[in-house]
Amino acid sequence: MDPQSLNQAQARQYLERLSPELVCRLLRPHMTDERAARIEEVLSRRLLRLSVAVENLHDPHNGAAALRSAEAVGLQTFHAVEVAEPFSATKGISLQCEQWMDLHLHKSVDACFAAVRGMGYQVWAADPRAAVSVEELPTDPMVMVFGNERDGLSPEALEGADGHFFIPMHGFTGSFNLSVSVALAVHRQAARVRMAMGAPGDLPAMRLEVLRALWYCLSVRAAGLILDRELG
Repeated sequence: MDPQSLNQAQARQYLERLSPELVCRLLRPHMTDERAARIEEVLSRRLLRLSVAVENLHDPHNGAAALRSAEAVGLQTFHAVEVAEPFSATKGISLQCEQWMDLHLHKSVDACFAAVRGMGYQVWAADPRAAVSVEELPTDPMVMVFGNERDGLSPEALEGADGHFFIPMHGFTGSFNLSVSVALAVHRQAARVRMAMGAPGDLPAMRLEVLRALWYCLSVRAAGLILDRELG
């Protein structure tokens, strides 16, 4: 194996064969204390109660920027609906933040909404005509859904959502750029969720252990070689 860092798919293959605890024990000696501490800090602030979905984005830069904003505020999951165009995270914009997240791709709005509701989420759609401000949203588990740059959300997405929200604006401009809308809404809602929980993050113990092992795999340059030796 090439002694380069693993990608997420490769790392998950190792975690199917080795326990998270063993992976961390094998890789920790090859990681700096600073890096290990950073991983623990990010894990402690990871949120599962809040997620983002985007629908049919035309500009891959906007998708990448939205993904980057979601990861930066500590979200673990991100959903993209690809009815008309494939979702693409432009590396120069996303800075490969998708490797630290769970990115779910869906072929229809119905499939996306069914999947997230199966995970226990409410669906709230961004709509400038909504009556509920982002400041008034519940702090229950939810997915915040955003539409494309030109048309916004499709009628199917608006009709299928549990509720609609808007981002307050105070100037003449009628709307924010898509990626800015995601950043503003998610940053505010994440702060409200953390305040309601009284904690910075909500990862259950098993999810935390798996993510720690996954991120160790992604952080150690020769992780594949080290784990291969254990597998014989």
